[in-house]
Amino acid sequence: MTLSRNRLLTTALAVAALAATGMQGAHAATGPEPAPGHYQPQMVHALAQSLGVSDTAAVRHLDRQADQQETLDRLERAGVRADGAFFDDAGRLVVNAADGRAAGAVRNAGLQARIPERGEAALDRIKAALDAQATRQVPEGVTSWEVDVASDTVTVTVADRNQAAARAFLAAAARHGGSAVRVVEDKDVLEAQATVYPGSRMNINNDPGSWCSVGFGARDSQGRQHLVSAGHCVAGGPGLYLDGDRFAVGERSRYREGYDSVDMGTARVDSGDAIATSVGTWGNGGPVAVKGSQRAPRGATVCKSGATTGWTCGAVSSYNVSVTYTNPRTRVQTLVTGLGSSSVCTEGGDSGGAYISGDQGQGMTSGGPTGQRCSGVYGSGSSYFQPLDDTLRYYGLTLNTQ
Repeated sequence: MTLSRNRLLTTALAVAALAATGMQGAHAATGPEPAPGHYQPQMVHALAQSLGVSDTAAVRHLDRQADQQETLDRLERAGVRADGAFFDDAGRLVVNAADGRAAGAVRNAGLQARIPERGEAALDRIKAALDAQATRQVPEGVTSWEVDVASDTVTVTVADRNQAAARAFLAAAARHGGSAVRVVEDKDVLEAQATVYPGSRMNINNDPGSWCSVGFGARDSQGRQHLVSAGHCVAGGPGLYLDGDRFAVGERSRYREGYDSVDMGTARVDSGDAIATSVGTWGNGGPVAVKGSQRAPRGATVCKSGATTGWTCGAVSSYNVSVTYTNPRTRVQTLVTGLGSSSVCTEGGDSGGAYISGDQGQGMTSGGPTGQRCSGVYGSGSSYFQPLDDTLRYYGLTLNTQ
């Protein structure tokens, strides 16, 4: 067994930074290390840039988000009934209260409260009906549909409403949701971002022209080590290679092109190899420690590490998103449900890469608009990710943390 196979994999990210700098060692990186108990510097810079404030003010903003989320968690543990929550543009956590009593408890705790017309549970039921409709016929011309807690609607994004399948889907949406369904136009076509460009650090079957990005490490009840990934990266059980050495083999996937899918999967990590418990940032500061998988609310700041675009940041947009991916070569369409969406920019080959908010792992890149080109850490864009907590729960795994 070679030395390269024994080293920790820094989610295939610090490795790329090393290649650019000529430095030695698995975790070497340029830029300042984050101070203990604080946030990764580039995440702070990205938020400061987007808000037009200083880095100090951005840290205060992140602290307020974390404090508000902890307050909501405490309220829910005490029995307060909430039906979804989101951060508004001012950084305030708005809680959907189930009734007036719950709303009073939320306000007394210092959070914003509203009693919505519908709420997340009702919107989830409408979206489930649309998912069922899509399993009967993939709605060509419809790119996604998702629960939007902030607008209290199910938002359907349409690229071409003239397609017969799109018209049928929109008619079903009107039947099931009525005014609860909001339709928006967007001409972008989505694709699963996997084996497109050369030069990745996680090659599929050691093919330099086929790659994804490394995600999170986790263990099962017997202590066996697994890589948690986007399902389309590990479908078919491929060997996964870093710098010509195999470190894992695909074992389970819920993704199958052309069929109703969930984009989650795992790979079995080879004996002697391990996935590091920190996410590399491609030279934008030191690696970010992974300390848990608590799901971030909508509107929370999130950053992604991937082999094609490196370290990019944005905000969580929504959860419970369904999309139709189109293979750009074959035009085969695949329905994928259960995704999260974000304003983080990604490109082909970023699939499987780790999303993290603060020190909490959020998910793995699934896909995004075909032809999207990213510029800078906080360039505009959009992407979809497979939530990490759902994947761990489904496969019965425990996240490896620091």
